[in-house]
Formats: sequence, C-alpha cells, structure tokens
Amino acid sequence: MADETPIPAATLIVMRDVADGAPELLMVERARGLVFAGGALVFPGGRIDPGDRALAAAMEGEGEELAARIAAVRETLEEAGIAVGLDLPARDVVQVRTRLHAGVPLGEEHRAALRLDALVPFARWLPRNVPHRIFDTRFYLARAPEHAAPVVDGTETVRAFWASAAQVLAAADAGEATLIFPTRRNLERLARFASFEEAVADARAHPVRTITPWIEARDDGEHLCIPADAGYPVTSERLDQAVRA
Repeated sequence: MADETPIPAATLIVMRDVADGAPELLMVERARGLVFAGGALVFPGGRIDPGDRALAAAMEGEGEELAARIAAVRETLEEAGIAVGLDLPARDVVQVRTRLHAGVPLGEEHRAALRLDALVPFARWLPRNVPHRIFDTRFYLARAPEHAAPVVDGTETVRAFWASAAQVLAAADAGEATLIFPTRRNLERLARFASFEEAVADARAHPVRTITPWIEARDDGEHLCIPADAGYPVTSERLDQAVRA
C-alpha cells in the first residue's frame, strides 16, 4: 500500500494585470519524466523543505504558515527565476537562484528581504486515495513584479510563460496541454476575474478550508467532486476524464 502521509507543499499563483484583456498567470510545464504531474502545466510550487521551516522558526508568526509562504517564494524563484515576495536587487536574483539550485536554502540573511504579506491565501487542497504521493498544498495569490520574465530551470520545468486562465483552459480542451484536477479547478475559478484585485477580493470572501475531492456515482458515471460552497464555478468532473497526476 502506498504511503498516504501527506507531504506539506505550497504553490504560488502569480498574476499580472494587462491593459486589454484578462489578467495573465505565470504557468510552468513540468518535465515529462517527473513522477508527479509529469508534462502538466501547473503553477510554480513544491514541498516545504527543512530550510523553509528553519527560516520560519526565526520569524514571528505561525510556523507552518510562514514555512509554506517561504516555500512558495523559494519554489517560484527556483522554477521560474522570478522573485515574488522577496525584495532583491535584480543583480542578486540570479545568484540566489543558483545557490538554491545547489541546495543552499534561503537563510537568515534573506529574512529582511522577505515580503510574505504579499502572498494572499487562496486555497488548500489535500487529495486522498490517489495512486501517487499525496501533497497537502496551500495556494497563494501574488502580484507579479514589473517586467518579470520567467526563465525555466531546465530540470523540473521545461517551459514557463504568461497566459490568461481562459487561454490555458482552451489549450487543455484542444489537447495541447495537460491539466491535473486541482489546477483545472483553480484556473476555472481564476478565469472569472478581470484583475488581480478581484481575485484577492474573492479569496477573502471564501475563507480557506482544506478541499479533499471525493468520488460520487451519478447517472452518467462516477464523478470527482469538490464542495459547492468553496468558491469554484465547476465542482465536478467525470472520473474517467479527470487527470489525477
């Protein structure tokens, strides 16, 4: 039997408003060889590391929440080369990213540069009974820095780009991209917003609670479902069509 102990993780939904059209999101494509969500389009993120917890322990606030925000900031820098929630001079971003790739965590020297209040809690997902590692993932919203240009790491991420939620969903519907179930549901929710501020207002109107999808038998077959009152416009998908990583 697979280990069902959840792995704490964090994801950052980086948004930028555009002059004509829906806000754009930072998306990354995971390398196909990865065990979890290989080849899928996702938001930057990953597991909370011991270094994240060590830095959080040196700060005031709830430890696991701080560690999750630090992980979201770190993973976004590692995977996409963009410093969000980390006030670094442009010349230092590449150096810090290189050190992260070498296994050196964000340390005490970075504490003053962290802007963790720039991250807005958006969602938390904890699947059960899935044939892969289980992640207890906290999702955060953050506004993109001006002129942010993503750069892939070439290992975990093979593509990074800006696109509206509707564009990513259309690509998936056309068979041009793969979306796992939580990413698709969050994109559908994000597609309703005309600005970053609208997304933040919606996040604050729906206090975060853990979402654990369940399977429900319906007339047209089994569906993978989520609660109807958590802020999501689509709350089920046929199980044989859902991508569960």
